Amino acid sequence: MRDATENATAILTRRETLKYGGTILTGSVLAGCSELVGQEDTTERTDTGGSYEACLEPVGCLSFEDVPETWMAITGPWADMAIALGQRDGFKPAGWYAPSYFFDRVGVSMPSDVPSPLSNGWDKELFYELDPEVILCDPNYFHGSGFDGSWDESDTQELVDTVAPFFGNNIVRRREFHTYELPSLYEAFDRLADLFQERERYEAFASIHDEMLAEIDSRLPAGSERPEVGLVNFGSAPSEGTFAPMTTEGEGVEMKTYRNLEVESTFTADQGELDYESMLEIDPEILIVHGGVRLTDDDGEYDASAFHEQFVAPMEADAVGSQLTAVAARNIYPGAHFQQGPIVNLFQTELTARLLYPDEFGTFDPENFPDVPADERLFDRQRVADIINGEIDQ
Repeated sequence: MRDATENATAILTRRETLKYGGTILTGSVLAGCSELVGQEDTTERTDTGGSYEACLEPVGCLSFEDVPETWMAITGPWADMAIALGQRDGFKPAGWYAPSYFFDRVGVSMPSDVPSPLSNGWDKELFYELDPEVILCDPNYFHGSGFDGSWDESDTQELVDTVAPFFGNNIVRRREFHTYELPSLYEAFDRLADLFQERERYEAFASIHDEMLAEIDSRLPAGSERPEVGLVNFGSAPSEGTFAPMTTEGEGVEMKTYRNLEVESTFTADQGELDYESMLEIDPEILIVHGGVRLTDDDGEYDASAFHEQFVAPMEADAVGSQLTAVAARNIYPGAHFQQGPIVNLFQTELTARLLYPDEFGTFDPENFPDVPADERLFDRQRVADIINGEIDQ
């Protein structure tokens, strides 16, 4: 085992191979690769020295001599993508991720105690402590998200200069600072495959994803036969009679699950807070609580009882709420977690198909979710696990 001096020397040597010249927050680099998003493969590789590039707006192009061995991801999509590409061993967790039970089902153990990088403002020392070789996050997220008004671009640049380069785009949803192109999940996944040099794993995942969507599309009923769906945010408070309506039309990975099934919410983004009376005026057949799957019990599994207590029981007990079609039909369901990458999206797309079309895809069983009878699964869990483990061949 190396001693501390040897470890420090090894880290320094590897850091010297990360060639990402310039300031990541200058306008020239922020706009540096908008034309790259969506192309099949913009990575430039040389035959000598093994150097290669990975490009993504807004960070531009990073040049590497060696594949980064350790990494941080502040949000779930980037952690999910990196794990899908076989990088679990190098994970330095500190952020917000989807429930671990999704990863458990494909043989990936997620950390149970994840430190938050946000504690009375962004915790700069945590980045120094974890010391990753690359930070998978949109650099503008730190000063543009509004979480820490004292943080500015110079603080982010300090992390670039003294800790690691950033590589990421805030693909969960478009925020005010996000004035550049927002890539789709699989466009971002493609870019990260360049960074980790994991083209085969990416293509294998894309194949599973495309096959599942083709299967779902072939079995969806005609538009006139699809149920009316009302989407409300997890922050809704049925016990107080207040609901935060959501639309599925927004950009970002957050709504990909619903877009996969061509779901249009009966609510609109400009309605503001709803009460039971206004909900009854619209009266969708199905109510989905976006983010409802985040409720977990002491064992880290989905907690059906907690969901019922927080969202269903108050509606059933309310004089007006009980008149809602979705309440009377017991069609109030937990919706997808917004911090999804390719692994979690497979499970959540399957979930949504079962919520909306039980006659076609199987009945949702809240007590056993995310487990699904083998003959009703829309993707092969073992195949996903094999890809993560590097067993790519069919």
